[in-house]
Amino acid sequence: MTTPRLSELEDDAWRGFLHTHDRIWRDIEAALAPLDVSMAEYSVLARLGEAGRNGMRMSDLARERLMSTGGFTRLADRLERRGLIERTRSGTDGRAVDVVLTTAGRSLLRKAWKRQYTELRTLFFDRLDDDDLHDLARIWQRLAPE
Repeated sequence: MTTPRLSELEDDAWRGFLHTHDRIWRDIEAALAPLDVSMAEYSVLARLGEAGRNGMRMSDLARERLMSTGGFTRLADRLERRGLIERTRSGTDGRAVDVVLTTAGRSLLRKAWKRQYTELRTLFFDRLDDDDLHDLARIWQRLAPE
């Protein structure tokens, strides 16, 4: 029985993606470390920042972050203990929980956004031209779930 293998081109593309993802993730995580925020925490704070002052449903946030309910609850517990988010019963659905950034959460997020922006410029955007970015945007769209 033969084991299927990637072609050399497929292997180069796949390994390049993994290596680049890991390197950029690690470098951005290191830049955020002085703020005492992990990439997972930053991801949640950033999405809440995008959602605005009304925040969003906790279940929607967990789904967008591709996290299990239990894992997301533990992460939200940590952020709430640190005073970065607040959870409240939804005004439109008493079974749902809404999550919003606190003043401290917004302040931390502004600092984290600045660090992430600088890192993304250096590690990613400054190394690509507009054609590269258009190609990547097209590729990510093709790989998005239907």
